[in-house]
Amino acid sequence: MAISIKKPSDIDKLRVSNNYVAKTLEHLRTYIRPGMTLKQINEMGEEFIASLDAKPAFKGLYGFPAGVCTSLNEVIIHGVPDDTVVKEGDILGLDIGVEKDGWYGDAAVTIPIGQISEEDEKLIACAKDSLMYAISIIESGMRFKELSFALEQFIHERGFVPLRGFCGHGIGKKPHEEPEIPNYLEGRNPKQGPKIKNGMVFCIEPMICQKSGVAVVDENDKWSVRSEDGLRGSHYEHTVAIIDNKAEILSLP
Repeated sequence: MAISIKKPSDIDKLRVSNNYVAKTLEHLRTYIRPGMTLKQINEMGEEFIASLDAKPAFKGLYGFPAGVCTSLNEVIIHGVPDDTVVKEGDILGLDIGVEKDGWYGDAAVTIPIGQISEEDEKLIACAKDSLMYAISIIESGMRFKELSFALEQFIHERGFVPLRGFCGHGIGKKPHEEPEIPNYLEGRNPKQGPKIKNGMVFCIEPMICQKSGVAVVDENDKWSVRSEDGLRGSHYEHTVAIIDNKAEILSLP
């Protein structure tokens, strides 16, 4: 399937939905406190999205039951909101999609709950810094495999490993489009595969593990993804558009 090229008017619409994602994440970051349940956090996110006259894109997507992925501590991605209470020292991944007028936005952060350990601060920083590094080096003509390889190298240099089997993706009038963008090189040659072009819009989302990148999907909820090492993970994501040969972040408040 071909990677779609968006017109400037399409990117303007994507900028709106992604701005709503960013505002929702900021709202949650401001009001989440120890003692709240993951369900309460999800409800707060869904209510805020509704207040923007938009829809929570993840709710019902592939059968996912909520509007906010709440990935706590060892859950790296796709955490299902439940009655678990967040407490001081936890780290919480928040992944949100918004649909507005048929266009989709998507972004994620991992936030500290109160004071966290120095090790967890480094874990979160790896996800955020690798994302921003990747965005900074993107240029038209670069291959997506080169981007994946650069992400993998950055993550390894920080002493962590990328989660395998999950990836960034294109986005537009569907929440997931071509291409798939792993945070690691598939195969041996980064000088292969499709090139990044002006007008492409896609999500980059480093998913960070401590020792093993092998994913384990929860047997009970069928969604929550952990590393086989059983250790905490982190996740950051932005939606970017390629404009004037460089990446512009759309998912900003």
